[in-house]
Amino acid sequence: MTLVNVMVNSRAFTIACDDGEEEHLKELAAHIDTKVRELIGSVGQVGDQKLMLMAALLVTDEFFEARGKVDNHAKKAGELATAQAELHGRAGKSEQIAADALESAAKRLESIVGKLKAA
Repeated sequence: MTLVNVMVNSRAFTIACDDGEEEHLKELAAHIDTKVRELIGSVGQVGDQKLMLMAALLVTDEFFEARGKVDNHAKKAGELATAQAELHGRAGKSEQIAADALESAAKRLESIVGKLKAA
């Protein structure tokens, strides 16, 4: 475990994280700091706890919105995969119908050629 110092709303916090995760933790803290500063701009200085809670709610709202978009894209991807499979099946059937028609035409042509030669 590594201890990392981050700043949120001009206050220093020391937070533990796994080795190698220090920069990621700093990025996350910077994002929270940005949200807190945005909140101070719109609601003023209402206290650290309330600002942190409001920032957490904003970040959670962003997360839920992003997760909803991912779920919608996954659903659309599933629908597209189903449509692709259906089209593949139809193409296979069409190919078989065309092959059968060509084979039938070839047999009729052989029959006609055979009759012409016999005549």
